[in-house]
Amino acid sequence: LLTRDWDKGFIQSSLIGPAAQWQSMHWNYHSLETTNSADSIALQIYGVKNNKQEDKLMDSIVPPNFDLYNLNTTIVASTYPYLRLRAYKQDESLNRTPPQLDKWQVYYQPVPEGTLNTKYFSLHKDTVQEGDNVSMSMAFENISTVSMDTLLVDYFLYDQANIKHLIATKKLNRALPAGDTVMTNVSFNSRGYLGDNYLWIEANPHNAQPEQYHFNNLANVRVHVNKDVTNPLMDVTFDGVHILNGDIISAKPEIIVQLMDENKFLALNDTSNFRVSLISPSGSPQYLHFESAPNISSDKRLLKWSPASLPKNSFRIQYDPERLGDGIYTLDVEATDVSGNESGRNHYKISFEIINKSTITEVINYPNPFSTSTRFVFVLTGSEIPEQMKIRIITITGKIVREITREELGTIHIGRNITDYAWDGKDEFGDQLANGVYLYQVVTHLHEEQVEHRETTADSYFKKGWGKMYLMR
Repeated sequence: LLTRDWDKGFIQSSLIGPAAQWQSMHWNYHSLETTNSADSIALQIYGVKNNKQEDKLMDSIVPPNFDLYNLNTTIVASTYPYLRLRAYKQDESLNRTPPQLDKWQVYYQPVPEGTLNTKYFSLHKDTVQEGDNVSMSMAFENISTVSMDTLLVDYFLYDQANIKHLIATKKLNRALPAGDTVMTNVSFNSRGYLGDNYLWIEANPHNAQPEQYHFNNLANVRVHVNKDVTNPLMDVTFDGVHILNGDIISAKPEIIVQLMDENKFLALNDTSNFRVSLISPSGSPQYLHFESAPNISSDKRLLKWSPASLPKNSFRIQYDPERLGDGIYTLDVEATDVSGNESGRNHYKISFEIINKSTITEVINYPNPFSTSTRFVFVLTGSEIPEQMKIRIITITGKIVREITREELGTIHIGRNITDYAWDGKDEFGDQLANGVYLYQVVTHLHEEQVEHRETTADSYFKKGWGKMYLMR
């Protein structure tokens, strides 16, 4: 143990403040000796800035100057929100008994004190799918007897890589009287914040207004963002029909591509997620380009597009090419959703045939024989639907029992058709026909000319354009 007698030294106070305004300082002391005291004492006042820098503001405050009023005229609280007192003591007598402080007091107008009140806290969801909004609210309470100015609040997020992102800075719309509480809230989109994140709230950041403490102005909550891993679904139609590979379609088709995603938050609205090409009969691929903005161009070489409108997350592409030449083409479509999930393991590829000449195959009824109803199957080529089409059904003796019109047959398109209409084996008057064999013939006209017959292997079942159907109950 090392000991040493000294005849002088000092003591200092802890930090005093923070203050909105300094008012006065009062101190006193007494000596331990009753007579012939050799004690001496002097006070210093240090101002402390927010950055902890200490500056000596007043020196050599000695008896009998025990009361200093109007500190506000010499010390500016906005510059020095804290003070520290230091007392230098000396006793040159043999007793080495320093003067004893009886008190040192500083009076000041305090700054307010607020705190986040977690009793009034809400988080919409702590686990969300990427693209969903995250919403948080928390109360801030002025727990002092001094009013606070309008409050500034920062919201920031540390992502799973511990990188800080400022979400928002908000200024509340009113001051906060003593004892009052105000709700703070934030909502932001989770896109780009995959994994575990920590959402922070900081009230009165950077000491925007003087406050006694800051540790109780900070709070955080964990938010987990799940990655979208579900593949979107693609649907392709030609003139409103799903075709089979190798089918014949119109020479001037309307091709619709729709990409549908189950994610209700990340909208499909970017053409860069798609690649569409058309391979010609010569084998050369032609990459099709999108118009610059949705549905503004009349150029048939460009793809028209419509972005998704949430919550129905569906992106639509329309391609209306000029008349295509004869031959076999292949449509190739690649697509991903916003998260990069592909629409399928492989590209969507389908081949189709173009025949510009307007023709029709023999019309086959199916099933045949039938008992309750039969439909009509045929293939049209060209780019226009026949204006007139009639199926005439007769008995083997030549009596017409039923004529089925174009309007009755329902929707017809270029390519492979099976009619919406099903004949029920009844005559023109709705009476049920007898079992047996019936003959039928199809007549079609386009621009007042009969549509040319297209030969197929089914021709062997027809004689001079007449087919047979069997009604059996």
